[in-house]
Amino acid sequence: MKQARKLFLMMAFWAAFWGVGCHWAAPARGEEARAKYVFLFIGDGMGLAQRRAAELYLAAQSSPGLPEDRRLVMNTLPAQGLADPGDLTSVIPDSASAATAIACGRKTRSGVLAMDADGETPCETIAETARKNRWKVGILSTVSLDHATPAAFHAHVPSRGQLQEISLQLANSGFDYFAGGRLSITLAREGGPSPDAVEMARARGYKVVTGRDELQALKPGSGKVIAMSRDVDESGAMPFSLDRQGDPSRLTIADLLVKAVELLDNPRGFFIMVEGGKIDWACHAHDAAAAIHDILALDHAVARAVDFHGKRPLETLVVVTADHETGGMSIGFAGTKHSIFIEKLRHQKMSAQEFERRLAEYRRARPAGDPRLEEVLPLIHEGFGLHVLTAEEKARLEAATTEVGATNVLDDPERSAAEARVKLGMALTDSEIDTLRKAWSQSVAREKGSPGGDHARVRHEARRDPLAIALTTIMSNKAGLGWTTFDHTGIPVPASALGVGAELFNGYYGLAEIHGKIMKSTGLER
Repeated sequence: MKQARKLFLMMAFWAAFWGVGCHWAAPARGEEARAKYVFLFIGDGMGLAQRRAAELYLAAQSSPGLPEDRRLVMNTLPAQGLADPGDLTSVIPDSASAATAIACGRKTRSGVLAMDADGETPCETIAETARKNRWKVGILSTVSLDHATPAAFHAHVPSRGQLQEISLQLANSGFDYFAGGRLSITLAREGGPSPDAVEMARARGYKVVTGRDELQALKPGSGKVIAMSRDVDESGAMPFSLDRQGDPSRLTIADLLVKAVELLDNPRGFFIMVEGGKIDWACHAHDAAAAIHDILALDHAVARAVDFHGKRPLETLVVVTADHETGGMSIGFAGTKHSIFIEKLRHQKMSAQEFERRLAEYRRARPAGDPRLEEVLPLIHEGFGLHVLTAEEKARLEAATTEVGATNVLDDPERSAAEARVKLGMALTDSEIDTLRKAWSQSVAREKGSPGGDHARVRHEARRDPLAIALTTIMSNKAGLGWTTFDHTGIPVPASALGVGAELFNGYYGLAEIHGKIMKSTGLER
């Protein structure tokens, strides 16, 4: 009797586990497992060096600070490969052609979105294939929703600059969930009125919400959704993670993904693309700290996908990759020789973009006349932790780094010596001060409408103020990081995977092959 009862309880447990309690079940004998829940993460501009720098930064927060102690979640996925990002224009692609390669599985020209090189023939994206197979579809990004990478999954235009047409195609896509930055607000249609992009989406059945409270109020069954951040910059992008300053009201990419899963979860399946778009923007500006914080934010979202995989391991695929590398980041700088001091980036409290905004406020509030660099040193210290030491201050701090000197400064010699080393390490050298003075002159000239010398090219590529560029470069170099360009590079990018078909992502292949690997893992048919 006891044996029969025990057998009954075991059978009841397994019936609940494999049936009522779970969406997934083991494939029948001889049946190949298929992924029906797909997470695709794209770190725009996120190369191997950027991922490594983020790990080193994590490790610097702990003791003894070994990199292997604090791995990124994306770096722990079992399949690790490399993808060649080149497009039909160059071995160095732009985000439009690179995202098209991933979305459509074919190369195209730089600037083209989800179309062949002729700019006339559209190609079906993996998101459109998923929707055709009655999957739910979500497109998430930290930049504007009509930007190149998210647009490559829902729009077909010969130029990424056609923001109005991209917004219109988004409204007509029928995808279930868009989330991130803002849309382009107006759609200037030739020969007709200029309707509001948001109103166009509402007319096509989308529920449009803004900010955390409205997002959290959404429940399954809400229908098609466009969720936009309340805080955006002049380009419609979400703030850098570094600039959130712990503000819980500001949405993160992980917040957007958690809600996506809640709204899109269903027995047929879903496809969710998640872009960390501002990693690229930070690297264009040599802003290592901002890039690292946005990589960590993307990694938190990856962790949520890994959690989902843990509940449905036989039906889930998680892929993390990049469209290209930006900035030519190196782990190593000639000035620090073979040493890395990445912990110095902890002193940076704002992105180059936020520094520029604060600098503009200062200039508006300042009386007329030629401004001096010395006037903005307090803002530089607040934003980057950098300061100028007099000869006397430097000598006193150097003395405090010795045991005898530290004892004379504080009751706690060890703490005194450590604090002295930090202050010395964040002090501007004479050559760095000279660099800032030159950059300040170019910044002032830029403000007055002058081309600004050599930095005119830098401004075009990085779209940042010369002083901001100088500061982020100094911070990178002090941390032991180097840069080779303000633009994209042709360096192969990492591709990591977990779940059904993950083994396909090992090895070395073209970026466009990622599409085919996902398709094979899912069994979706075009």
